[in-house]
Amino acid sequence: MTEQLLQYTWKHRLFPIPLLTTRGERLEVLDPGLWNHDSGPDFFNAKIIIGGQEWVGNVEVHLKSSDWLRHGHQEDKAYDNVVLHVVGDADTDVQLASGRVLPQTVIAAPHDVAESFSALMAQEAYPPCYRIIPHVAQIKVHAWLNALTVERLQQKTERIDRWLQQTGGDWERTFFIALARGLGFGINSDAFEQWAAGIDLSQVGKHRDNLEQVEAFFLGTAGLLPRALKAAEGKTGSSSAALWQREWNFLQSKFGLISLPPEQWRYLRLRPQNFPHVRLLQLARLYHEAHLALSPLLQTPDTDAVRQLFATALPQLQKASITLLLVNVAAPILFAHGRSHNDDERMERAFALLESLPAENNNITRSWRLASLTVASAADSQALIQLRHAYCDRRDCLRCRFGAEYLAQKPLPSAL
Repeated sequence: MTEQLLQYTWKHRLFPIPLLTTRGERLEVLDPGLWNHDSGPDFFNAKIIIGGQEWVGNVEVHLKSSDWLRHGHQEDKAYDNVVLHVVGDADTDVQLASGRVLPQTVIAAPHDVAESFSALMAQEAYPPCYRIIPHVAQIKVHAWLNALTVERLQQKTERIDRWLQQTGGDWERTFFIALARGLGFGINSDAFEQWAAGIDLSQVGKHRDNLEQVEAFFLGTAGLLPRALKAAEGKTGSSSAALWQREWNFLQSKFGLISLPPEQWRYLRLRPQNFPHVRLLQLARLYHEAHLALSPLLQTPDTDAVRQLFATALPQLQKASITLLLVNVAAPILFAHGRSHNDDERMERAFALLESLPAENNNITRSWRLASLTVASAADSQALIQLRHAYCDRRDCLRCRFGAEYLAQKPLPSAL
């Protein structure tokens, strides 16, 4: 028995009825409350009746009553609104910081649920609940994947919100940082983000009409000018490269620019077209020509037009790379901007964009396909990535709807 399983038992009311407190009073649960996964009491705003009196407040769950004392809750005013202590073993009386003795009740997870949970936790295969997936109704699968997609978009929105704070609410610059990070394609995403967040676009903006100066500014501040110069040596059509060093010397002196250490950029196992300095040159051209900015993205009316916007602006990228930018840049920016401006239509457009794109093909999606789960679009693959990182990797199966289906099966289906 774990504390999490005891919380799950309380949330889903898997305890026998009627319940009694440790003092023999009849306990009726009108509402178990909202399960809290952060600090503080485990359930908020529960509604219970003890001995005929209704109580509204929080509920704390522990394996043993003495855990209340061990965690110091008896001195923590954050727990003064707790109206019930739910435990697996009532080994002592407990009280609130106010001195009031706290009612307690003892529950236990049903035997079959506890056995299923133990089997789920012991499963080494991924996903651990693979046996149940073919038996879950499609309407439940779609509902959970939709919720996970929104959850992932909200998570990405948190990063965008941090950029907004750093830039003083500048959405255009925030979009530039998002686009730069996206062009890192995972391998160099953190380096691109650090670089983009650290430069002053108002400085380079004074030279936006001069491509060589923009290129020199981007390469120089990234610490990649020597690498770019070496790559351009002997190439035909690289006359602009001869200007980079001169322009960088001028810009560095004018603005007091500092270069990032080149060691932060990763080149190992990358194809030449994916080298960071190549991506920076592509970004410099985008910035110079203003072909890919926030305003056109926000004003583009449908998903087909958004895809065409990115494809036209970045013709040198393969279709798969364009799809990744749409998934990791366009959709999150649309969602974040819509949420910030209470624009439900724009948020829906972000979701529709993901649904219009092909599913990502990676180890996560392939594993779920082997478990008989259909992965039809990028919305689904993003949902499964969220599921893996936020639930499966943490073994947080009791918060997962697939995990709940696994525990609800009596008996469990045979191995596939």
